[in-house]
Amino acid sequence: MKAPTVIIALTAVLAVVIATAIRFDPFATDQAEPMLSPDDAKVLAMGERIYAEQCASCHGDRLQGQPDWRTRGADGLLPAPPHDAGGHTWHHPDEMLFRITKFGVASIVGDPSYKTSMPAYEGRLSDDEIIAVLSWIKAQWPPQVRRKHDQMNAQAAKAARS
Repeated sequence: MKAPTVIIALTAVLAVVIATAIRFDPFATDQAEPMLSPDDAKVLAMGERIYAEQCASCHGDRLQGQPDWRTRGADGLLPAPPHDAGGHTWHHPDEMLFRITKFGVASIVGDPSYKTSMPAYEGRLSDDEIIAVLSWIKAQWPPQVRRKHDQMNAQAAKAARS
């Protein structure tokens, strides 16, 4: 094999390796592969504990959220939404739920001045802990909601590959 052919072949292999690594990067903006593990007992035990410590005071011990969660309060902030089947959490793919939790709503909407009472958990919880909490939340949804969420993840993955 001539030197230029080897370089082209190695470059192609490297491009495939990088593309594969990016595809599974939880920080990538086009990430769409499911990352939650709602059937893993060990993950769920950790997630339940962390949810009780970090999330239940706002989102409720039964994932019910705060009253009138769609109406801004006198402070201009939206109350904490429910994470149960009646809320909108399951309307977002795993990757977006992860990014909202880790980096905060302001970074997701692209407006650093966006006001919210939801903190960003970067530096407070590890990626595995965030995934555990989100996995526990998903595990609480009824089977039909989990199936819809799985379908949404599959559609998001297909769109990301396009």
